[in-house]
Amino acid sequence: MSDHMSEKAALRRGLLDARRRLSGDELQKASRALADRALALPELAAAGTVAAYVSVGGEPGTRVLVHALHARGVRVLLPVLLPDNDLDWAPYTGPEHLLPAGRGLLEPDGGRLGPDAVTAADAVLLPGLAVDARGMRLGRGGGSYDRVLARVEASGSTPALVVLLYANEVVARVPEEPHDHPVHAVVTPYGVTRFPV
Repeated sequence: MSDHMSEKAALRRGLLDARRRLSGDELQKASRALADRALALPELAAAGTVAAYVSVGGEPGTRVLVHALHARGVRVLLPVLLPDNDLDWAPYTGPEHLLPAGRGLLEPDGGRLGPDAVTAADAVLLPGLAVDARGMRLGRGGGSYDRVLARVEASGSTPALVVLLYANEVVARVPEEPHDHPVHAVVTPYGVTRFPV
């Protein structure tokens, strides 16, 4: 393993350990604060379609936010994990229409729209483990969102790219690969940081 890869692996481990230590109460409070901050973002306020995701485990909670966007009349697309780790998309139609899927994920029970559906989104909410001062995102290493971002870029669409994190996950620097894309903004329970992209 290269130094670069081991640096990423060590950073991921430390960040995941910190998430595992959060209590249920802390997770709920963070989820509500994140939703409030994200809903106030102009990029989301003006969006007709938002590609989002349903948080699992200790991830910064997105369920309050996803439901609030849907209630606001926004078309919310949620990912459906394909066997090759790529993502298909399906519309969110309410919490009662989310079904358990592989890897502890929840997926919409509605019709699939195809992997290219994300290119119609005005904003894409990205999961991650960290973002640095340049807006570079550290993902979990599965590569699903690298493919999503490459697909969006190839289509010529320019959605707002927003990562939802805890405050301690905004770091000085993450090791980046040549294919990594900077994001436009990171939202934590305490506020929003924007990056010149």
